[in-house]
Amino acid sequence: MPRIPDDLNLPPQQTLTFAQQLFDDGLAFNAHEVLEAAWKNGPFAEKMLWQGLAQYAVGITHLQRGNPKGARTLLTRAIGRLEAHLRGDSSPTGEFPYGIDGSGIIAHAHRLLDALDRGAPIIEADLATRLVPDSAAPNTTSAAGDEGGPEEPGGAEEPGGAEEPGEQTHLR
Repeated sequence: MPRIPDDLNLPPQQTLTFAQQLFDDGLAFNAHEVLEAAWKNGPFAEKMLWQGLAQYAVGITHLQRGNPKGARTLLTRAIGRLEAHLRGDSSPTGEFPYGIDGSGIIAHAHRLLDALDRGAPIIEADLATRLVPDSAAPNTTSAAGDEGGPEEPGGAEEPGGAEEPGEQTHLR
């Protein structure tokens, strides 16, 4: 997949659809680039939201690439940004716009962090995410022992931060 152009400027719904397609194809880093473009080109009141979503995508990218330290850092930042948005720090309504399942994304990020803390294996299915709930998606239980399905979705940085010696995410 070619790199997403830096000047990508899509409406929010198209951004979410494109990013979701990339997540579904296992291309979390490319999804991050789409979400980062929305962060950089969107209205100021939504910057924290889009930044949090982009950081969430990079956290998943770190897991895909076997970097638990980077995943912890970015998933924690994503949770902070998304919770700040929910509190109304950057949005007067304190809600997630465009049908974004912000609460589900936050919960998914917490489950991934919990799995990392427990040293539980994280498999590709555990990384499945829904940015916008899909009423047709079935609920499943992931290998990390957490609920999945429609309630699960998600400066984002380049993946590749230092990995703790001996740490593995056990992604299969």
